[in-house]
Amino acid sequence: MSVEREVIDGGTFGSYSVCHHSSGLDVLVWKMDGFTTTNAVFGTKYGSVNTRFRTVDTGEFIDVPDGIAHYLEHKLFENEDSDVFSLFAPTGASANAFTTFNVTAYTFGTSGDWEKPLEILLDFVRKPYFTDENVQKERGIIAQEIKMSQDSPDRACYFNLLRALYHYHPVRIDIAGTVESIQEITPELLYKCYNTFYNLRNMVLCIAGNVDEQKVIEICDKMLTPAPDIKLETAYPDEPADVAQKRITACYEVANPLFAIGIKFPPFKGMQLLRYEICAGILMRMIIGDMSPLFKELLEEGLINSSNFGLEIFNDDCGVFACICRGDSKDPDKVLEKYIARIDELKRTGLDEKLFERVRKLKYGLEVRSLSYVDYCVENMFYNHISGLTAFDTGRILSELTFKEVEDAFALLFDTSKAAISIIEKENAR
Repeated sequence: MSVEREVIDGGTFGSYSVCHHSSGLDVLVWKMDGFTTTNAVFGTKYGSVNTRFRTVDTGEFIDVPDGIAHYLEHKLFENEDSDVFSLFAPTGASANAFTTFNVTAYTFGTSGDWEKPLEILLDFVRKPYFTDENVQKERGIIAQEIKMSQDSPDRACYFNLLRALYHYHPVRIDIAGTVESIQEITPELLYKCYNTFYNLRNMVLCIAGNVDEQKVIEICDKMLTPAPDIKLETAYPDEPADVAQKRITACYEVANPLFAIGIKFPPFKGMQLLRYEICAGILMRMIIGDMSPLFKELLEEGLINSSNFGLEIFNDDCGVFACICRGDSKDPDKVLEKYIARIDELKRTGLDEKLFERVRKLKYGLEVRSLSYVDYCVENMFYNHISGLTAFDTGRILSELTFKEVEDAFALLFDTSKAAISIIEKENAR
């Protein structure tokens, strides 16, 4: 088959090829000299939020049950003849898969021969096998998984925050769906979603490490056939700019109350989203991260525990973008109060430019170091390509980012009227 090829040059970071295979699949290959391991990701731009879509076949938009993307991921590991893990075992490769809000991916890593594992990967993901019997069996397994996750206070705290931040967006729903929603999943619906989102034009193969590009393309030529253009469109509910609720609580058996604080940002896409994501990450470190005066204050007052405190930028180009800090505290509401007060104070007095430079250089250094790990590189290629970006964009932006850009992002993004808090209280707190 024919292949159009372009090279993504990262300068000192290296380079990789993007091969536009005639099957419709984009194949990204990063040969990393001096490495003995190989990692691969074969994934689709299809996650838990993609429950409303249309194609040339459906005509109008159709809706499918929550949790179906995750359900489909589970079922692809069981083919008509055997369990897929048993196929990988003799090769020495370690296989896995994951479903997020916006992607589903199938992976392997190996320090030996990568050609046979790649053939297995491309083969099993392209061979769905759904029957009434095996779908019914999986329903019980996933229902149990959902119930177990509902017992996790950390997970409850996180998803309660998403429900507080978002009125209608499907990120409010757990990736696995609900016990009720998965009862509606049938073989027919699984095939419908598979044929829609596992179309090679909606997928990408990324492989990095001790790999040969020509051999990868030869394997793709052997394993893949051209995919039709089905004109896939996805849709999401209109989401208001404000938060759904300011405060949400639940009770679990915990030693100390848990909290997750989020600030809802406007949605962006592509390169604009990445630049704001990087700015927001730097700003969080400056405001409440471990290099900030507020972090020291909260620690000294016993309001946070350094070992359990974390920061996260939650974003996707499907219309969600927020910053989240989470941990445990004897007084979560006091943490929120001080966080908001610090943001308002910085808007009056201005940001610390020296602190900005320290944080920017730290994050740039971490990015450079990460690009020496094969597993990071392959997932970085995957996630960025799905969003129309390259694996080197983060490093490039961090190297050139100015204090003025971060100041502008601070004014735009950190609106404390759009803050919400989720708290997990002790069972006997009420």
